[in-house]
Amino acid sequence: MITVTEIARKKVVELMTDDGFDATADYVRVGVKSGGCSGLSYDLTFDHSKKEEDKVFEDNGVKIIVDKKSFLYLVGTTLEYSGGLNGKGFVFNNPNAQRTCGCGESFSL
Repeated sequence: MITVTEIARKKVVELMTDDGFDATADYVRVGVKSGGCSGLSYDLTFDHSKKEEDKVFEDNGVKIIVDKKSFLYLVGTTLEYSGGLNGKGFVFNNPNAQRTCGCGESFSL
C-alpha cells in the first residue's frame, strides 16, 4: 500500500488536469528504476490504463498503479509534496530505504 498526503493529492489532481488526465479515472504510476547516486530512483508518471501485472491502490482519492517489481521496494511508502522556495516537489517517504542521497531522489535497501 502507498499512502498519499492531502497536499500531495491536491498537487497530483492539479498536474493531472494540466496534462489532460482525469484524476477520477486515470492513474498515477509509481515505480523504481536503477539510477541515482544511491542506486535506485523513484519514477512518477500519469497513465490512462493499467497493465495486467500492475498492483492497483487507491488512497485519498488517488488511484495508484505499481508494477510488481517496484511494489517490493515501495510497500509502506507515503507520497508527500513539498512546495515553496526550498521545496523538492514530490517526496517519497519510504520506510524500506536504508540509505538515501542528499537530494532524496534516490535510495538503497
